[in-house]
Amino acid sequence: MINKVILVGNVGMDPEVRTLESGVKTARIRLATTERYTDRQTNEVKEMTEWHTITLWRGLANVVDSYVKKGSQLYIEGRLRTREWVDKDNIKRYATEILADEMKLLGRRADGQGVAPAASVAASAPVQQPEAAPVSAPAVPQEDPDDLPF
Repeated sequence: MINKVILVGNVGMDPEVRTLESGVKTARIRLATTERYTDRQTNEVKEMTEWHTITLWRGLANVVDSYVKKGSQLYIEGRLRTREWVDKDNIKRYATEILADEMKLLGRRADGQGVAPAASVAASAPVQQPEAAPVSAPAVPQEDPDDLPF
């Protein structure tokens, strides 16, 4: 089974960084990704923005604490996780977030002071890569995405 998410987007607010009692640092960021498409009826370019909650631990959280702020452009690789809890009104709640395994700082710094330092950080030591697997052609969608109603 595969559970992998790859995102490139902009941080929407300054990160929330905490250090747990055990001394482990964690960070949470909100990342916006925007898709642009042309409405065929009006020939108008439209945008659709999705907001993602990203959770980072240990070394990644340290990098976020030092270099990331609102407006930073990031590349994130991670996996989806859904948390479940019961709120104060005894209602079951769910939240889906991305647990980051890798992060790269992209583009210019949000404060306009030049290019951000080239950084790529993985959550743990490099993993042994498997032998190359055969590559198949991507599946062709049944419908043209430009014909969808949104």
